[in-house]
Amino acid sequence: MLQAKNINQYYGGSHILRDVSMEAKVGHVTVILGRNGVGKTTLLRSLMGLVPIKTGVIELDGQNISQADPCDRARAGIGFVPQGREIFGRLTVEENLRMGLAYKRASTPIPSELFELFPVLKQMLGRRGGDLSGGQQQQLAIARALAARPRVLILDEPTEGIQPSIIKDIGRVIRMLADRGDMAIVLVEQYYDFARELADDYLVMDRGAVVAKGLGANMNSDGVRSLVAI
Repeated sequence: MLQAKNINQYYGGSHILRDVSMEAKVGHVTVILGRNGVGKTTLLRSLMGLVPIKTGVIELDGQNISQADPCDRARAGIGFVPQGREIFGRLTVEENLRMGLAYKRASTPIPSELFELFPVLKQMLGRRGGDLSGGQQQQLAIARALAARPRVLILDEPTEGIQPSIIKDIGRVIRMLADRGDMAIVLVEQYYDFARELADDYLVMDRGAVVAKGLGANMNSDGVRSLVAI
């Protein structure tokens, strides 16, 4: 579904991404791991078009989207959940969800499936996003990205600062979405055990490059934990 081929990206004179190639398959959770500052978030932002790549190709369903704007990538079917959630604190839960439908007709309803995935959001439709707990805000951020029914869902550290009970709920939703077989999921995660439980495929990054990759089932035997340990 989503492929990156030999991506290079720079900030000023710093070479941030170095010939990074990856593939996210439909029905799979592709997990990207690595220590802080190795380029994981930059890779996700490059896939979404939020930062430009210098060289390389990004393809969605075989179509080159390397130069497409973020809004066009969203229309093409990429949903993005940024690190830190970035919900609109002054808007209600309902208004935040409708932001995920911003390029649709105004009459487009919020998919009822979102409330099946995250029941707490239905109870809080009129509450301001900024008044939600961190875990509830993360659920809202994921639901907002899912509102337009993307074909690829990109999540940047969804467990950061979240209580364990909601981490389990988020993991359950991610696995459920992948198992439906109509969506590719790309997950950057620092929490190794959470990543290992979900990963169908994995990549490990270091200094802007992919240094290991393989099947999620082989992460322990491949020694991935030692590669990402701080």
